[in-house]
Amino acid sequence: MRHRKPGISSCRDLAGECDQLLQGSPVGMSKPDDTDLITQCRNGDRHAFEVLLARYEKPVFNAAYRMLSSPDDARDVTQTVFLKAFENLHRYNPQYKFFSWIYRIALNESINCLKRQSRLDALDREPESATGGPEELTNNEQLNEIVQAALMTLKSDYRTVIVLKHFMDCSYLEISQILEIPEKKVKSRLYSARQLLKDALLKGGLH
Repeated sequence: MRHRKPGISSCRDLAGECDQLLQGSPVGMSKPDDTDLITQCRNGDRHAFEVLLARYEKPVFNAAYRMLSSPDDARDVTQTVFLKAFENLHRYNPQYKFFSWIYRIALNESINCLKRQSRLDALDREPESATGGPEELTNNEQLNEIVQAALMTLKSDYRTVIVLKHFMDCSYLEISQILEIPEKKVKSRLYSARQLLKDALLKGGLH
């Protein structure tokens, strides 16, 4: 799954160190804006694509990690996402936000990875630590692993809306655009997902 695209040197160490990536915050709006960068990319400017890569690699990695609970798989998915984005920029519709488009690619690739590895119902999977052994974990990191383990008990549809709303800080409208489903369905699915996650956390001993 480790594809390489000549000319995109930064893809070779895409995602960097897991602990740094997991500290990434939701995407901010900085200059130049995405539309300008995409126009430059379409005109053959590789540097513009590297700016997009730097802007979105952390949130894409975070989304993939929350879906897969594996730093290695998240790295592979992140790399694949940007390779596919680069190759398919001509299909991007500027009517929608770029991050909605790239998140959709990230989530689809994550789900494909789960299917390939038969992990859609990974109730017995232990999440891989992205920060080291148990002796190195702080209380916050322990809590993070408890939440991640509970998240992995959810089916991919429910996990996806939790990741987008509570980890990527997307609005209902943005989730609707990313998943291509009505806002009403987003709210209904998110309600069910929260209840399932709450039950999983209680079963995991978190009160």
